[in-house]
Amino acid sequence: MWFEILPGLAIMGGCLMIPGISTMIIHKYCNGVMERDRRLSGTNRYYETKGLENIKEE
Repeated sequence: MWFEILPGLAIMGGCLMIPGISTMIIHKYCNGVMERDRRLSGTNRYYETKGLENIKEE
């Protein structure tokens, strides 16, 4: 029947998601400077820099 394909489809879908998820995790750890810039900019965007006057001491 048609439902016999579901285990194979689930395995194939899982294998296709591994590269995308691992890429997100690797970028999270390698782009720590960008995450810091995102936090310091105040706009939650790492590509919008605001300058030293907007950086507040925590």
